[in-house]
Amino acid sequence: MQIKKICCIGAGYVGGPTMAVIADKCPSIHVDVVDINKKRIQKWNSPNLEELPVYEPGLKEIIKRCRNKNLKFSTSIKEKISKADMIFISVNTPTKKKGFGAGKASDLKWVEACARQVALYASGHTIVVEKSTLPVRTAGVIKEILNECEVSPRKSHSNKTFDVLSNPEFLAEGSAINDLITPDRVLIGGDTQIAIETLAKIYQNWVPNEKILRTNLWSSELAKLTSNAFLAQRISSINSISAICEQTGADIREVSKAIGSDSRIGSKFLNSGPGFGGSCFKKDILNIVYLSEYFGLPEVASFWESVVQLNNWQQHRISKLIVRKLFGTLSNKKIVILGFAFKANTNDTRESPAINICKDLLEEGASLVIHDPKVCSEQINFDLKFESTNNFEEQQNKTLIEEGNWIKENDLSDSFKDADAAVFLTEWSEYKNINWDDVYEKMRKPSWIFDARSITNPMEVRNAGLNLWRIGDGL
Repeated sequence: MQIKKICCIGAGYVGGPTMAVIADKCPSIHVDVVDINKKRIQKWNSPNLEELPVYEPGLKEIIKRCRNKNLKFSTSIKEKISKADMIFISVNTPTKKKGFGAGKASDLKWVEACARQVALYASGHTIVVEKSTLPVRTAGVIKEILNECEVSPRKSHSNKTFDVLSNPEFLAEGSAINDLITPDRVLIGGDTQIAIETLAKIYQNWVPNEKILRTNLWSSELAKLTSNAFLAQRISSINSISAICEQTGADIREVSKAIGSDSRIGSKFLNSGPGFGGSCFKKDILNIVYLSEYFGLPEVASFWESVVQLNNWQQHRISKLIVRKLFGTLSNKKIVILGFAFKANTNDTRESPAINICKDLLEEGASLVIHDPKVCSEQINFDLKFESTNNFEEQQNKTLIEEGNWIKENDLSDSFKDADAAVFLTEWSEYKNINWDDVYEKMRKPSWIFDARSITNPMEVRNAGLNLWRIGDGL
């Protein structure tokens, strides 16, 4: 089967960049990205490439090359589905907030809605590809909906046939474009070899065939969940050791280097920090917890649930430490938050450690000045559920903002004015070049720097006269 037209349902952090790279590497294929969110589509179509809804290094250059050529963004879902040979489902699968499995199981309402739209509007033979991170056997739900369409006696459903594939993404936000162009592996799961090879042929335009792994549907779905769970487990493990380092005089960076030098372990995901964030790690672990409980494996569920619990503990541990170092109270104290995204080189804040830490500090009465080069104030409002009542421009010139409140500061240098402390929560590169002598002059004394990302040079900070806490540092 030759693929001429692709439709991707979902123009978010996965769908947008993935389809952009496919369009860039496969100029003979027309790619349509559709979404019900009109505002998001408007941003994808904005002539100002700085306004794209997703920030990823290298993305805007690809959009500039391909947009309105063989890559288009629209809300014309029905039309684009009807013309597509292959349809990617790349919609949000949040954790259920109520009902059976609440807090652990994924809410598949958007996936089901997509499957029903495909069943209704597709024509001829269509390959449907799961791109969202989904629980094991979700493909069965999609297949059941589509199979009902195939056997339906209704005339509007005649001559429709489908294949369903699982093609999970393995993207690290902040390096997603590079991960798409030079992936460690591409995983394709399915029941029909022809469909698997049809999708593999697309990837073969730029990915070596030996990196394209073929599995059955269920192995592909479970491999995605397990990959994220293993990575998150490493982060929780090293963060637990960082607390021991602080009490014993060890240095977590030295411990991590020694551990990572073991070829059986490796050095990746051994950097201690404020905890893991992003859209996948927590959600995917909780999916494994739910599956384990469902299949009567409570010990397995307990093991994986502890990874999430330790991640939450790490965030609250940092908040409590800040309060303790600042004489037990944050009332009438101004604290600079350096970074709100869950990691550098992305504007994604989903499950960002900064959210819980900021909420803890606000609860203690702190006045927060939040700086992040890519996250906007509207997103911070949404995440904190704590809308600033200040006029930002007026408050920037005041010594102290209201107790238990926050403002967004766009000028890094101005952020430190009259602050009692600064907290590094995202490893943005521009934070590595801060003039600490200048910072000392601007801050209120005694001044504290809390480095939860090991981004500072300890000697430079201390020589400037500032107090420093650095994660996992027992000195």
